[in-house]
Amino acid sequence: MTAVEATAGAANALAGKAKAMARDSVKTVIAASMVGTAIEFYDFYAYGTAAANYFPSIFFSDKENPTVALLISLLTFAIAFIARPLGSLVFGHFGDRMGRKTTLVVSLMTMGVGTFLIGCLPTYDQVGVGAVAVLCLLRFVQGIGLGGEWSGAALVATENAPEDKRALYGSFPELGAPIGFFLSNGTYFVLESFNDTDAMIAWGWRVPFLLSAVLVVVGLVVRVHMEETPIFRMAQQKKQVVKAPIVEVFRKSWKQVLQATFLVAVTYTLFYTLATWSLAWGTKTAANGGGDLGFSNQEYLLMLMISICVFALFIVLSCLYADKIGRRRVLMFSSCALVVFAALFPFLLDPSVVGQRNWVANLVFLCVGFALMGIAFGPIGAFLPELFDANVRYSGSGIGYNLAAIVGAAFVPTVATWLSKNFGVHSVGLYLAVMAVCCLVAVVTCRETKDVDFTK
Repeated sequence: MTAVEATAGAANALAGKAKAMARDSVKTVIAASMVGTAIEFYDFYAYGTAAANYFPSIFFSDKENPTVALLISLLTFAIAFIARPLGSLVFGHFGDRMGRKTTLVVSLMTMGVGTFLIGCLPTYDQVGVGAVAVLCLLRFVQGIGLGGEWSGAALVATENAPEDKRALYGSFPELGAPIGFFLSNGTYFVLESFNDTDAMIAWGWRVPFLLSAVLVVVGLVVRVHMEETPIFRMAQQKKQVVKAPIVEVFRKSWKQVLQATFLVAVTYTLFYTLATWSLAWGTKTAANGGGDLGFSNQEYLLMLMISICVFALFIVLSCLYADKIGRRRVLMFSSCALVVFAALFPFLLDPSVVGQRNWVANLVFLCVGFALMGIAFGPIGAFLPELFDANVRYSGSGIGYNLAAIVGAAFVPTVATWLSKNFGVHSVGLYLAVMAVCCLVAVVTCRETKDVDFTK
């Protein structure tokens, strides 16, 4: 080979690598990862609010035993979390074989169709148990769609990020969670401002589910126009794409899957304690499975919307620190702080201690809880993908993240309601503390990933 040929070959190789590493603009990355995730979480939270407030009377007769009706309603909430690991297996397989872009578009459509159809369902009084069966089926479809969402969105963000800003870029899909939650609760808040309980049960509960169709169209437009991530394009060029990513994950990275599961599980437990269980606890009487705190649904939704802004702020702050001092140190702090919070927060929700309608105590509980949630949740967007090789990253991070949904979230509202009903609110704190300790153990066993070569 002549010197000219060698130079030309090297130039072509560099050109190919440059093309492979071409990135979407920051605006496109934010839109593609954050907007879609916000829509998906909007859909998911709309169901959680409806399950706590309206479904006990719409799909389950709550006249004879309101507490049992609430518990059964919250059990349907768990169905999607059980479906999510299956969704991560399916979408992870295609995400690691075909690419992140196509897989994310399909996951968003799956979630959107399931949510829209829930808004069209007949009630139990109209068609009986058939309504419940279809509700459970559509909830399962929601779970399948969300199972492929988070890990793909996290990869779109982190695989387009500069090496020293992966945690910051990883915060983009994480911010979709508070944005989706704010939109969902905001919709219910506006509806309840103009409608009484009877109107909400008759038709108002359907509106957030039907409005999701508009949001899904926006998300699809954004994602169809984004590019494939540079890391995946490099894997394709190097022929590193594997035929069976799931097999490869469990053959080489089963330990990382377990670590990822317990790293995330506590954030789920905390979130649905704050957002779903506490909503029922704060607004329902003791006879109906609540805590006699005396708040209306609208008042509690307002407090949640205030505190969710704290959540978003601390996601960004924790990610900035995770890029500077490492993921492990930030998560160790959050785990230890959560143990302390778990021991103290029940006093803020005990009516014998704070009385009824104590806005200050309840806002302290929600704001401190969501601040810790932001610290624990923020670095996960970068940390989980960094635990896995590029050719199995979608599958590995998705499986770990969605197994955590079962361990940490699926039965949280139901278990917390049962615990508080039978053993008092302090038992809910003990439940959260156990999950925080499990997270701490997982963090300690992980290596620091801030400086890993993300292209491998």
